[in-house]
Amino acid sequence: MKDIVLKYVLKNVLEFGSVNPKAVLGQVLRTNPELKKDVPEVLKKIETAAQEASRLSAKEVKVKLEKLAPELLEEKEEEVKGPLKSLPNAEKGKVVVRIAPSPSGPLHIGHAYGGALNAAYAEMYNGKFIVRIEDTNPENIYEPAYKLIEKDVKWLTGDKVSKIFIQSERLGIYYDYAEKLVNRGRAYICTCDAGKWREMKNNGEACECRDMFVKEQQLRYAQMFSSYNEGEAGLRLKTDIKHKNPAMRDFAILRINEHVHPKIGKEQRVWPLMIFSVAIDDHEMGITHVLNGKDHADNAKKEMLIMDCFGWRHPEYKHWGRINFEGMPLSSSKTKLAIEQNEFTGWDDIRLPFLPALRKRGYQPEAFQKFASKIGLSLNDKTVSKEEFWKMIDAFNREIIEPKSNRQFFIANPFEVKVEGAPQKEIQMDLHPDFPQRGKRSLEVKDKINLAEDDYNKLIEGKIHRLIDYGNFEIEKDQLKFISEDYKEYKEAKNRGLIIHWLPVEDKLKVDVLLEDNSLLSGLGEKSMEKLKVGDIVQLERMFFARLDKIEKNKLVFWYLHR
Repeated sequence: MKDIVLKYVLKNVLEFGSVNPKAVLGQVLRTNPELKKDVPEVLKKIETAAQEASRLSAKEVKVKLEKLAPELLEEKEEEVKGPLKSLPNAEKGKVVVRIAPSPSGPLHIGHAYGGALNAAYAEMYNGKFIVRIEDTNPENIYEPAYKLIEKDVKWLTGDKVSKIFIQSERLGIYYDYAEKLVNRGRAYICTCDAGKWREMKNNGEACECRDMFVKEQQLRYAQMFSSYNEGEAGLRLKTDIKHKNPAMRDFAILRINEHVHPKIGKEQRVWPLMIFSVAIDDHEMGITHVLNGKDHADNAKKEMLIMDCFGWRHPEYKHWGRINFEGMPLSSSKTKLAIEQNEFTGWDDIRLPFLPALRKRGYQPEAFQKFASKIGLSLNDKTVSKEEFWKMIDAFNREIIEPKSNRQFFIANPFEVKVEGAPQKEIQMDLHPDFPQRGKRSLEVKDKINLAEDDYNKLIEGKIHRLIDYGNFEIEKDQLKFISEDYKEYKEAKNRGLIIHWLPVEDKLKVDVLLEDNSLLSGLGEKSMEKLKVGDIVQLERMFFARLDKIEKNKLVFWYLHR
């Protein structure tokens, strides 16, 4: 019994810096169920072993554990083939991960990284991916965000969300657990002046509320729901009041907030702080691995302290370094204000790095999934410039959409010209050069065509230029003269000029393209564009990819995607 107890005490100390007797007891009994007959004796052994371990340095604990039970020093991993590194203590079919956005707005590119990474690990282990909307701060809620977030995560993951929870619908659960802590003497209602309490905490001194009898604490707890005013009382967890990190000393877990909650109105006035609701939910939902930014590392320690009060097993915590996206507005509150002041047209304004806008432009969720897998769980902080980020995302997105995107001619700011000597003919072109089986599109041309004004202004006399799939020509005193249809002749010409796209003057389909700076590019599109449906992505030849956003009575409106 002594050796079994000692090895789990040492492991507890090595991982958490202290001993949780109930957690150790659970591990001991799982190893040797026969010891259930003698729990008091086991607890005595745990206490003795804990005292022994407290006298050892971290290095000495590790050396001792290595001799006694080296297998406990090895992280249990199941090797899974894929682009991501394996998670510690992860078993196929048993991994449960989550993201926990606040409903202050829709998801942005930062959320997309965290969401896609968690979803990728859930898929890698054939596990579950949970979305938990953390709305226990009534003052920071934008009501439309509930539906926006749900739509965003389903799109981002290919609708592979196992379950969506909303914390404000779970308040009764938090109250029950808080009451248990009060009844067990593990939490207390503090009515001290905030400034005075902060000073005492920083000095490692307990306040007078801390040691009141449980019956008094129970009465005070009930009064939080009825008598106390906002700011007069809060529930604190009893921890080590002299902990080396002041943030860990008797931190608050419940407070009173009279602000009207957009979802449940004034029905409740007592709200859990994030660390408390997170600890409870992670246990209740069976979260096995918490994957988030390292700015949550201290919160994870607090959550583990809460879990220890109930003898719960902790999830595995893995963090990634901060990613600073330079030059992109990611603040939901600032963006919401800008929308209200008509600086942006909405969350799907083409200039915004929020998922509604990116989805509308034609970005594919797999592009963000590839980005998340490429970055992975790295602790290194990163600063990613706007240009660098979009270069990566656009490359990933291009791999996905290029094979699917048919080619179309679009002439911006059309300029009508006559090509002297050009033959009248019907020109057949592949919808996609790499997939001829997909079909053809045709242009019926005589000698008058439309060129883009920019292309026309770049034509140089003395050079042979080419109209795509039509023929070669030269320009002389602003006149275009047809030379031949032979592409080989153009290819071998020493005075080779531009290859440009064009349209017959008979093609009158009006097309607008909304560019990424919210400006509009107007022109004409080839007649075959009339067959497109809203949502189709095409490559406007020699220009860029674009998504058809709407079909008006006599015009198509596209959104710029990327080159």
